[in-house]
Amino acid sequence: MSAGLLLGRFQPLHDGHIFVLRQILKECGRAIVVIGSAQASHDADNPFSAGERVEMLRASLTKSELLRTTIIPIEDINRYPLWVAHLESRCPKFDRVYSRNPLTISLFKGANYKVIEHDLYERGNCSGTEIRKRMAQGNPWKDCVPAGARKVIEAIHGEERVRALAGRK
Repeated sequence: MSAGLLLGRFQPLHDGHIFVLRQILKECGRAIVVIGSAQASHDADNPFSAGERVEMLRASLTKSELLRTTIIPIEDINRYPLWVAHLESRCPKFDRVYSRNPLTISLFKGANYKVIEHDLYERGNCSGTEIRKRMAQGNPWKDCVPAGARKVIEAIHGEERVRALAGRK
């Protein structure tokens, strides 16, 4: 059974992430979601903690999707030559990597992984940067975020946090 790896910061989780995760689950027996930069939180670019990002994912997936998905927060090591080995040592076996990030693609292709450059989902609207910008400016953002993630963000007063952090930039 193949396993697909999806890397992201998920700041916050949005519909584009869920779109790719569902693509992985259609093509592979299971998905491994790596929450990158797990050490980062409570700053303008990374307002949510690793635990909050895990909760957003868990709240946004169906029970059957959760059963086939492993979620792993991983801290940055800031040493690109070691990054793939770092992930391999912390994740279950995977044979495919889903990404559009040029550095990620290069690193995993260099390690002989099959890399799938997945489709984008409404990139102009569905990006963490755009959603954080909308939150900071008090503009509509909820239509780009799965209902489960919205509930987590609302419960932790995430929009207010993003607004406060944006003011410190």
